[in-house]
Amino acid sequence: MTDIAIRRLETVDDEQIVALADVLIDAIDSDAGVSFLHPLEPLRAQAFWRDVAEDVEAGRRALLVAEDEEGIVGTVQLVLAQPENQPHRADLSKMLVHRRARRRGLGAALLEAAEEMGRKCGKTLLVLDTNTGSDAERLYARTGWTRVGEIPDFSIQPRGGLRATTVFYKVL
Repeated sequence: MTDIAIRRLETVDDEQIVALADVLIDAIDSDAGVSFLHPLEPLRAQAFWRDVAEDVEAGRRALLVAEDEEGIVGTVQLVLAQPENQPHRADLSKMLVHRRARRRGLGAALLEAAEEMGRKCGKTLLVLDTNTGSDAERLYARTGWTRVGEIPDFSIQPRGGLRATTVFYKVL
């Protein structure tokens, strides 16, 4: 994975929004359960990332991207803005790796970078949910996240059908 660099974006420009939208569309095209249904139109995906960009610039989210020589190939977010009785935690969200960069350890590297970013942001607890039975679920279990349990029929998958989600946490 030496040809891929991970960094935090403090602002998100139009070119990055287009690239992030491409990663999100690729995830939906490969049936990842990440909030959208298939087919995901580029303008809708870009609108999502514009909303994320507003949260990033306001300090409500930390956005990490993984880049290779062709551009953005992966991303993960930490939702930093939490209720006043939960300032110590963040939600890990939308960890995505483009199909052209999978099976090279990028998911684990993004996860490690997100955990470190959580520490830098003063968080001591991260939480997430992911599709039960997915590669992501196996990654979280393998990297020391604690499985809380499973919620049946949690979401509709990109091409239809209900699927369970598994909830995890990690103490930093």
